[in-house]
Amino acid sequence: MTGMSVEGVIDLAACPIGDGGFIASCRDQLDSDGVVTIPGFLTAGAVHDLVAEAEAGRKDAFFTSSTHNVYLTPPRPELGDDHVFNRQITSSKGCITTDQVPAASGLHTIYDSPEFRSFLAQVVGEDALHEYADPLSSINVHYAGEGQELGWHFDNSAFAVTLLLQAPEDGGAFQYVRDLRDADSNEMNFDGVAAVLDGDEPPVTLPVTPGTLVLFRGRNSMHRVTPTIGDRTRILVVLAYNAAPGIALSEAARKTFYGRLG
Repeated sequence: MTGMSVEGVIDLAACPIGDGGFIASCRDQLDSDGVVTIPGFLTAGAVHDLVAEAEAGRKDAFFTSSTHNVYLTPPRPELGDDHVFNRQITSSKGCITTDQVPAASGLHTIYDSPEFRSFLAQVVGEDALHEYADPLSSINVHYAGEGQELGWHFDNSAFAVTLLLQAPEDGGAFQYVRDLRDADSNEMNFDGVAAVLDGDEPPVTLPVTPGTLVLFRGRNSMHRVTPTIGDRTRILVVLAYNAAPGIALSEAARKTFYGRLG
């Protein structure tokens, strides 16, 4: 994929990210629903080229399968193995990192665009957004093949920015239960979490089609991506920003997520 202008990657006619009214409507939806989806954010040509680019880069992906609790924290043995805090969830995926995304990729065009960063900052309520200081964490391309999934969890970050490039033949559904805990008050809501894990509390399934931008507040909303079904790989891009400059993902996290430090 050759270098592109923002106009060649983002459909600015359908998604006018510099327009005050459009920004306000996205901000209002995020505030009211905890999530905003923007279908058709990418041009059809950009989706085609970025899928081809991602497929070519898949050979370099770091694939992992791990278990974790929904809080993404170490277990607490004193609570007992059967306590929901210690219940283990499986996540598995492949990932390529910022330094593995071609320099001329449209993903860099989007990520580095001042207009796009300004749009995001206004929608999520930050003064400005900054890239990660380490060379791996700003742009990640995730691959989920047959049977791979992202298990139930809460995010550590205040918001997440994703772009779906390719949907699988079946499965790969993004599901969430909003405001299930209050992390700031350390209210973990063990009963509510157990109800979701046991299937007693049905989640909301968010319809997402290729080319859709999703902004999601997942710190207090538990969410997952169901296992991929079929031969077509689910390909998702995560665009990660920080509210302050100079922040790097910890070495331990980089080793766990990417298999290397740089």
